[in-house]
Amino acid sequence: MSEMANTGRDVKVTLNQDQMVVQGGALPGIYHSQHFHFHWGNGSSTPGSEHTINSRRFSMELHIVNIKAGYSSTVSVLKDPKGVAVLGFFVEATRDTGKPNSWKTLTSYLANISKAGDSVTITENLTMDSLLEGVDRTKYYRYLGSLTTPPCNEAVVWTVFKDPIKVSHDLVNLFSASVYFNKTRTPHLMTNNFRHTRPINDRVVTSQDRRTKASGQSNSADINVYSICVCTAMLLCVIFWF
Repeated sequence: MSEMANTGRDVKVTLNQDQMVVQGGALPGIYHSQHFHFHWGNGSSTPGSEHTINSRRFSMELHIVNIKAGYSSTVSVLKDPKGVAVLGFFVEATRDTGKPNSWKTLTSYLANISKAGDSVTITENLTMDSLLEGVDRTKYYRYLGSLTTPPCNEAVVWTVFKDPIKVSHDLVNLFSASVYFNKTRTPHLMTNNFRHTRPINDRVVTSQDRRTKASGQSNSADINVYSICVCTAMLLCVIFWF
């Protein structure tokens, strides 16, 4: 089972780390998936992704957070500059309505987590593969960086995929119209919950594409995700070849 929660700063869906594993693609080891969460702006017309491509910011960004195998505590993981692997996916709003079906199902739970601290069990048979529909997972950017929320530890291997997930504008709008930040006397809708672009400093960003291998990155484009994800009544084992 998986749970969707309003953390007071984003919307998070918990994963079973024994049922989703990320490895390959030059990642330094096996990583167990913990959860995925979202960052967004204020409606589909206001950009809200945390990464930009040629200064372009997308409507939303989905992050799958994975912890390196062998660590028993969060403290020790965050001391390792490669202790966390985050898979980042842009979300591009389209003019369609209610598409894709996987996102229509996912966003239907937002009304149940309007207040900070609220959570709901996902009862639909929803897979990670269906949420990432249309993304060519052989094409991505890679760099070493930090968490984008406090304490912002420099402990992340970032993999940001080039192709966006295409989601209809009405479903994107639900995020900024359904959930609220930490409860106050005057509750505020959760909007613009993304970290602004930071200076690149000395970081090196590589570009991966199976069809046009990046210099010095031969045979590194395959990331394997073995997953039984966001499932309840029936467990579906899917192998993703990124």
